Amino acid sequence: MKKLSVPLFILFTTLTFAQTIEKVEPPFWWAGMNNTALQLLVYGENIAATDVSLSEYSAVKIIKVNKVKNPNYLFIDLEIDATAKAGTFTFNFKKENEIVLKHNYTLKERRVGSATRQGFQASDVMYLITPDRFANGDPSNDSMEGLPDKLNREHKNGRHGGDIQGIINSLDYLDNLGFTSIWLNPVLENNMQEVSYHGYSTTDYYKIDPRYGTNEKYQELSRKAKEKGIGLIMDVITNHCGSEHWWIKYFPTDDWVNFQDEYKKGEIVYTSHRKSTIQDPYVTQVDKERFTDGWFVETMPDLNQRNPYMAKYLTQNSIWWIEFADLHGLRVDTYPYSDADFMKNWSCAVMSEFPNFNIVGEEWHENHDIVAYWQGGKENHDGYTSCLPSLMDFPMQKNLTKALTTSDDSWSDGWNGAYRSLANDHVYADPYNLVILPDNHDMKRFYSQVNEDYDLFKLGIAYYLTMRGIPQIYYGTEIAMSSTDDHGNIRTDFPGGWEGDKVNAITGEGLTELQANTQQYFKNLLNWRKTSDAIHNGKILHYHPKEAIYIYFRYTDTKKVMVILSKNEKDITLDMDWYQEGLGNAKEGKDIISGEMISLKDKLVVPARSPMVIEVN
Repeated sequence: MKKLSVPLFILFTTLTFAQTIEKVEPPFWWAGMNNTALQLLVYGENIAATDVSLSEYSAVKIIKVNKVKNPNYLFIDLEIDATAKAGTFTFNFKKENEIVLKHNYTLKERRVGSATRQGFQASDVMYLITPDRFANGDPSNDSMEGLPDKLNREHKNGRHGGDIQGIINSLDYLDNLGFTSIWLNPVLENNMQEVSYHGYSTTDYYKIDPRYGTNEKYQELSRKAKEKGIGLIMDVITNHCGSEHWWIKYFPTDDWVNFQDEYKKGEIVYTSHRKSTIQDPYVTQVDKERFTDGWFVETMPDLNQRNPYMAKYLTQNSIWWIEFADLHGLRVDTYPYSDADFMKNWSCAVMSEFPNFNIVGEEWHENHDIVAYWQGGKENHDGYTSCLPSLMDFPMQKNLTKALTTSDDSWSDGWNGAYRSLANDHVYADPYNLVILPDNHDMKRFYSQVNEDYDLFKLGIAYYLTMRGIPQIYYGTEIAMSSTDDHGNIRTDFPGGWEGDKVNAITGEGLTELQANTQQYFKNLLNWRKTSDAIHNGKILHYHPKEAIYIYFRYTDTKKVMVILSKNEKDITLDMDWYQEGLGNAKEGKDIISGEMISLKDKLVVPARSPMVIEVN
């Protein structure tokens, strides 16, 4: 059998039982976790032929040793006493009452305050990075031995060399702009033959891809970002892995992935992508199964989370990375494609361990009800419940872009559509905890969505940075990067991330006037937003749009912000009496964008095709 890595276990070479163990996962754990149960996956040639026991260690007990169809796997259930301290204990693997292998397993000490860590919240703004395309801080890891997908910066789907060190080097830039959290597209190993740069074909769930760095480098990023008040958000994939994962070569059970029998016969059963089958009260089981169990592509096997060992593995892996890397949050890819009951249990397990944490799920659908279905606290027609705190607000994204690019002359288009979309917030358990976004790594860049109309672009950004929820900005949006619909083009290299780049967004060298102005526009709004309690915690009061102007207030008992978004082709004068419900007794305020003091008495002249963000006195 092919050996997967340097053995983790110590082989007693004096014994005649020639056996090694290749994997033990999780590789270590922590004392003092809320859940005292732990299941270890042990992989090694014919390991199931051994009996397992622990050396004297009263704080840890073996509850059960589970053997599956493949004799090269064991799943060991442990109970870790709540009083257990950090330390090491030893597993003994016996054959015919003779110890043939030993393995030392470590419980580490948790960080102070780890269990009560605060996840991302409405005071945050996320900066989304595709690591391979952002900045190359360490050219020595551009191509690595044993990983076939080598550096090829000329190819849109090739590896371009961006890495974790490049992100570390850019932390001052992100801090100065005013971002408070970073979401990275997946950085775990993707040992695929080609098109591995995006990170969504995991081949090792406990290892950072060497072309990005190491597990320790990832920890360093988290630590140094946290020192600047920037939290790290990890992109996790529970639905599928990469076809080169060692599981797929050596399945533990007959139901490790969905449609496994078909795969063994050389057939791939693909997902239908019909997301509404989950909520459909009249759905056939065959349609529902084809959506959840079908594969995305041939190189992404669909994981069967109904298998209890798979479910436990994925859950523990997420908790492990939160603890190991001191994470600020998780983003879950393709959330509804996984088994719904598993996602309920997974989300509840994570939130039980870290009650103040935050997780955002990707449910890419324009229907508010379908997105709202997954949020914790939602009362659903079928009784489904969840512990998922947050979701991506794709309905807002679609409706806001449409609002900016269509006329306000009809009942449904222009700002009217954005107003109606926000009015659907009643379907969410907590609309203020949704992640809102102008674009991301899978869609045309926002500047291109609004047809490279800079006025519309600025209106949209003002909306996202003052609206309820947690804004997420894709790298390069702060300099109005454009794109086609092609993924390789959407995820183009960030200017200044590579030595020799003639344009450098980090230093400002070579930026056009529009790019530099955009960067300053973001810096102004983002750093103001950091200080605005009305934006972080305020309620919303919005007025029905008229004359191509949309106006809303964000307010608390003591703070108030008035947002005016005008698509009008000419300056327009507002009668402020109409807005007294929002203004109260206020007579003036400061426009954060222009820096000018604004009189709110009687009349207000709103510039054509411009946003105003007025901090009301």
